[in-house]
Amino acid sequence: MEAAEIVSFADRGAAKLTVPAGVSRLRSIVEGHLHDFNTRDFEAMAQRFDEDIEISVDAGVVHGVEAARAYVNGVISAYPGVCADLQRVVAVSDDTIVVEYKLVNASGDTSDQAWRLDGPVCEIFEIRDGRILGLRSYYAPAETDRTGLANVPSRAEAARIAEEQAALRRVATLVTRVPAPAEMFDAVAAEVGKLLPAEDTAMLRYEGDGTATVVASWGKRAHDFRVGARLTLEGHNVTGIVYRTGRPARIDNYATATGAIGTHLREVGTRSAVACPIVVEGRLWGVMVAAQGVAEPLSEGTEPRMSAFTELVATAMSNTEARAEGARLAEEQAALRRVATAVATASAPVQIFAVVAEEVARLLDVEDAKIYRYEDDATATVVADWGTPDFIIAVGTRLALRGVNVASEVFRTGRPARLDDYSKATGPIGLRMRKLDVRVAVASPIVVDGRLWGCIVAATRKARPLPAGTELRIGEFTELVATAISNIEARSELAASRARIVAATDDERRRVVRDLHDGAQQRLVHTIVTLKLARRALEQGDEAAPTLLAQALDHAEQANVELRELAHGILPAVLTRGGLRAGVEALASRMPVPVVIRVSVGRLPAAAAATAYFVAAEALTNVAKHARAGRAEVTARVENGTLRVRVRDDGVGGARPDGSGLVGLGDRLAALDGRLRVESPPGRGTLVAADIPCPA
Repeated sequence: MEAAEIVSFADRGAAKLTVPAGVSRLRSIVEGHLHDFNTRDFEAMAQRFDEDIEISVDAGVVHGVEAARAYVNGVISAYPGVCADLQRVVAVSDDTIVVEYKLVNASGDTSDQAWRLDGPVCEIFEIRDGRILGLRSYYAPAETDRTGLANVPSRAEAARIAEEQAALRRVATLVTRVPAPAEMFDAVAAEVGKLLPAEDTAMLRYEGDGTATVVASWGKRAHDFRVGARLTLEGHNVTGIVYRTGRPARIDNYATATGAIGTHLREVGTRSAVACPIVVEGRLWGVMVAAQGVAEPLSEGTEPRMSAFTELVATAMSNTEARAEGARLAEEQAALRRVATAVATASAPVQIFAVVAEEVARLLDVEDAKIYRYEDDATATVVADWGTPDFIIAVGTRLALRGVNVASEVFRTGRPARLDDYSKATGPIGLRMRKLDVRVAVASPIVVDGRLWGCIVAATRKARPLPAGTELRIGEFTELVATAISNIEARSELAASRARIVAATDDERRRVVRDLHDGAQQRLVHTIVTLKLARRALEQGDEAAPTLLAQALDHAEQANVELRELAHGILPAVLTRGGLRAGVEALASRMPVPVVIRVSVGRLPAAAAATAYFVAAEALTNVAKHARAGRAEVTARVENGTLRVRVRDDGVGGARPDGSGLVGLGDRLAALDGRLRVESPPGRGTLVAADIPCPA
């Protein structure tokens, strides 16, 4: 190796020393610093300090240029004649240089307070961009020196410190480069193994199911700990101890180790091991392990040295997770926007379901996503399925909801569900998923207008549980699906309602025509015929004329009655003349049971009054025909701009809200933005409640 010269700064002459080549840049910085110290050029010295300089001496630490300058001034004030006599460069690594020098009492003071030539100093300089960023100083006094300071590290110790700092900087530099996690894990495992030194190192990530996954391994036995291997954490071994305590752990005799990891390490020749936790933002993320196969265990102080690296890993993982979270949120929002667009453009239900299933599967990185619709007979119908071909269940397939599986669990509880071990799944759905080799599944309910409509299920063949919060992420999509279903059902109901109204209108028109033809029209025809006969009789002087005139009058009167009844069926005159109360009283007068009337409303808009009248008419008709009631009650009042009509009876109950009459009322109310509710528990009577907007 080439050699270079270095010159001491003793005022009494320069001694020449040989040091490894390649240190000239760092050497010149150190030489300049010591020259400034010896010549008391504090301005020049301050210029050499990085603004973030940290000086550590005698367990004391100062930070910043001004504090460092004040410290040097204090030394000079206490020992006016002191100078530094450089002896040797001990070690150099990257931007760290370790030097050894003696303090020289240049003033010639021989008092007890004077510095001695036999007091060596070891200093470790850390350089950044040509300036001194860190300086750690160690002083070893002779017996005659009364300063009583800390012992100087050995040359080997100084070299170790320099190597440790260099290794940490290499890892820190790698972290700032934002590497792939695997690259960073491998680099840290190698740096720790070389620095300690240790025969083997490994980094493991703790999972949520009491296992740990190997993410990096280095050393003689790296092949025994393959990256990706998943290990259980039971027993007495350093990996399990850290998992349970969250603190560093060491075992100096692995003959006592137990558990899957402990047994395996013993079998491959491990004699001792040390482990340090990796804590990311307050949570235990994983562990760094160093192991030896020789009898001599890793030295004391290994744990804090490893901790410096685990802190860098934690920082990197925090940054990585933050970036991943940002990317995840961006992907999730983009997926939600695509689904929202499909919902807003009123796509067919099958298209919306297919889009949602695909977006969920892609976002969660799972092999399959299904959407089930729950049926009234405790079955679930597949309405969408997206995934690998062998995962697909045909749309329209109907499966019973029983046993242990996430779809059945959501059906029973109405809450999100997960199953991290599908080998325990049962029931038709569970068994089918097991045949497809599903290992893990998560489901989230789809709730439409307050009722459980179905669920979305995400499933994977990977053994690792889906991340915490997966249910919430699926929930974002179930809300959009619920909105789409609600809109679709509203549109379908609106179309059906319009069709019913058209059909009802046509039926009513035909009824009016039929009633006119069969009733009043026939009476009027008879009246005309009879009047013609009466006229002929009068012309001929026939005595039958008065009788015929009486018959014609009777037919005319009957026609008038029938026309009045027909008009009454459309909108009774008593309602238009007397208002809602008079109309309800007219209805009650024809009832076979007593009716209590509590109608406290004034003049109402014509549409609201007519609708309220028909609600009362239909409900009282049902009381008379079906309820077997002893009494009924009709109430109506206006509250906060809404006309509330209630018709109650004490009959047998069990009324069907989907009967044609009540469905027709619902359509009429919907046309006014009103609402119809029917409560009819068996044996407890019936309540027909209508709320009709009635602006002042």
